[in-house]
Amino acid sequence: MSDFILTPPIKTMEDAFSVKGKNVVITGGNRGIGRGITQAFAESGANIVILCRNEASGKKACEEIAQFGGRYACYPCEISSHDSVIEATKKTYEFFDHVDVLVNNAGVATTTPLLDPNGLNEWERVVNTDLNGLAYVIYEFAPKMIDAKLGGEIINISSIGAVSVSGCKQHHDAPYNAAKAGVDIFSRYLAIVLGDYGIRVNTVRPGPHHSDLEVHLSDYMRGLIKDQMPCHRFGEPIELGAFCVYLSSPAAVHITGCNMNFDGGMLCVK
Repeated sequence: MSDFILTPPIKTMEDAFSVKGKNVVITGGNRGIGRGITQAFAESGANIVILCRNEASGKKACEEIAQFGGRYACYPCEISSHDSVIEATKKTYEFFDHVDVLVNNAGVATTTPLLDPNGLNEWERVVNTDLNGLAYVIYEFAPKMIDAKLGGEIINISSIGAVSVSGCKQHHDAPYNAAKAGVDIFSRYLAIVLGDYGIRVNTVRPGPHHSDLEVHLSDYMRGLIKDQMPCHRFGEPIELGAFCVYLSSPAAVHITGCNMNFDGGMLCVK
């Protein structure tokens, strides 16, 4: 363990919240919440690799953040395919000599009830992406982060759906709920086994945000959410991105193994 950099505590507030110059990998960083995370890290001075299915969309995101002066790249990756993750990891390490921060954001959802004729197909599609895909990414990147002996941060984007299935009769998403609950406990395991190498692991549980998954909500559900949640509005992707930047900064070096809600208070009433 002595061979690894265990990030020391901060002594002053100077650069306590800085991620300038860090190498960051973001899955699904081309759109929705992922795009907000990309924006926040870029504006904060980080270098970024986006891994996503739509390479053209990812390259467009890189062009849009070019003004912030970092090093940016996008590589195609279907995280539900281990082979695709292997290839994307190889390309990432041709671009970066090491990775400081890994944000596992890519995910999908469904509105198909499990017992519908297509329910099991949807179960497999969602779980293969949201849980198995995340494991593939960890399997490829974590050993390389260990080998670099520089520590680091892994942020897994979960959901308040990991701990609450309120409204499930109106909004069927059983595989998403199950996969995100798996992400939460898997992340706590990772925090323990990677802690000896100076790698912290946390999950962030977004509540209702303006993202691609919002399209699955009915007008009734949107209205109910805004009426009941204490903040009375959906979150913005860059707000969640700002929280990820904080978790990756020196100010957060004593935070690991946590499942943190970022939900406008939604779980207070659900």
